Amino acid sequence: MKILLFLVFILTSYLNASNIRLIDENYAKQMEGITYQKECPVSLDDLRIVNVKYLGFDEKEHFGDIVVHKDISLEVSQIFEELLAINYPIRKIFPIEKYNGDDFESIEDDNTSAFNCRKAEGSNKYSKHSYGKAIDINPLENPYVYKDGTTSHKDSIKYLTRVENNDSIENKAVLTSSSKAVQIFKKYGWKWGGDWKNIKDYQHFNK
Repeated sequence: MKILLFLVFILTSYLNASNIRLIDENYAKQMEGITYQKECPVSLDDLRIVNVKYLGFDEKEHFGDIVVHKDISLEVSQIFEELLAINYPIRKIFPIEKYNGDDFESIEDDNTSAFNCRKAEGSNKYSKHSYGKAIDINPLENPYVYKDGTTSHKDSIKYLTRVENNDSIENKAVLTSSSKAVQIFKKYGWKWGGDWKNIKDYQHFNK
């Protein structure tokens, strides 16, 4: 039985890997000078594009590309499969090049994304996004909250009070400590910004 389960795991991993692509020359040109610079802590060879299926806010299935570090690319594919299996809704998934690397604009559009070579909020250190080891999910419904309890995005103000329920697709996207989506990430060893003490970053998961 153990051998059979192992073979199933290997086969599943192989099939999932077909959704994982290298950063080719054309895509590299889209990234360079926008989301990637020579001084970034990882090389383009360290990154992968993972094509994931997700449940949109229109309750239909969609595909989106998310750029992450190669070491976690298969794991990310598996996580999004599990998010789809529990019908966790995601508004949209686009690499942040669509927004010229502007994190604020990506958040304003409620876009789920990962790699972006930039400094962490309020810091001179590179963020986990710069390593391709962080994902921000449904950022308007799951805002970054400052120490004083405010957020930079007006459409997120109503989500400062954290309530997860099924009365709307947007509220289904709200992440709390008891959310199945949060537990899926934690099962794979990811940390959640909603557990931070002083500030809160409910959209943020990092490995």
